[in-house]
Amino acid sequence: MQFAQIQTIPEVVNVLKVLVTGLLAFLLAFAITPLWTHLLYKYKFGIKIKSSDVNGEKLTFVNKLHAHKSGTPTMGGVIMWVTILILVFSSHFIFPWIGKLFNMDFIARLDFLSRKQVWLPLFALASAGILGLFDDVMSVRGWGSNKGGGMRFAMRFGWLIVIAAAGGWWFFYKLGWDILHIPAFGDFSISFWYIPLFVFVILFSAVSSNETDGLDGLNGGVLLLAFFSFSIIAFFQNKVDLASFCAAMSGVLLAFLWFNISPARFMMGDTGAMSLGTTLGVVAMLTNSALALFLIVFIYVLESGSVVIQLTSKKFFHRKVFLAAPLHHHFEAKGWPECKIVMRAWIFTMVTAIIGVVVAIFGMGR
Repeated sequence: MQFAQIQTIPEVVNVLKVLVTGLLAFLLAFAITPLWTHLLYKYKFGIKIKSSDVNGEKLTFVNKLHAHKSGTPTMGGVIMWVTILILVFSSHFIFPWIGKLFNMDFIARLDFLSRKQVWLPLFALASAGILGLFDDVMSVRGWGSNKGGGMRFAMRFGWLIVIAAAGGWWFFYKLGWDILHIPAFGDFSISFWYIPLFVFVILFSAVSSNETDGLDGLNGGVLLLAFFSFSIIAFFQNKVDLASFCAAMSGVLLAFLWFNISPARFMMGDTGAMSLGTTLGVVAMLTNSALALFLIVFIYVLESGSVVIQLTSKKFFHRKVFLAAPLHHHFEAKGWPECKIVMRAWIFTMVTAIIGVVVAIFGMGR
């Protein structure tokens, strides 16, 4: 009787939908993990510590510091995007049937496979996840033209551009989106420039996610906070299905972190870092919160910025600005323990995420 009364309050039902979806994602990912990690260990899908950077220059510091991680299974990201695929299609095809069978309307309401809100991030998650999976398999098996195996950076970057351009084209030509929202200033029509903006946001998010994925739990925690933030933003925009999707992403990342905290049982790999980063960028564009994204994951700005600065300085001035890049390796070189770097990165992201959410929500009306 009390449950029936709760259902008469739409806001409460929507909140429950988001929370329950996140919980189900956590439980499903947690249940899938032992089976997947067993396969990874059995067939020896372990990482190989890189001996050179994207320019082909030999790495010395990072290679020595992380030598003990060689052989740790990778491709843990498969757990996350497979869990999301199972959950989102179950919510649409199975949950309504269960709800009808047991006369439980709330279960049917958990369906969050919305064409306007979820199809695009789901496509980004699956396509980038498969691309990353190929790269991970090639790296582990030593396949490909890249030294040590795997796709060359240019090839991965090229495929990401294709995925991002396809998304930008869909947003602009199919959905008619050409608005850039600047919090506190309002909406601005940027016409065709929306597509380059879309591509830039996706590439920033995907590449930065990949660069930040260098320490146990680092990128997983950052992404968890980011998707949780966008779940709040989407909910305030009355995009409940998208909020549920982001909550599900938060749930699987929480389960992943249980096993990825140092010492990590496995790594997310490119199939995780690329797919989650790409999806985060799409969600930011769906909520018209591209500028808020840079605040929420400001640590990505610092990480990618340190790489750009380091490569530019080495190329034109033949000297290093940082002891190592990305930035988290610089702190390792200064003697910071891995756990301290990760924990402080999480705290830093909590602060920037709060700022980003506040800016996004209070800037909606202008």
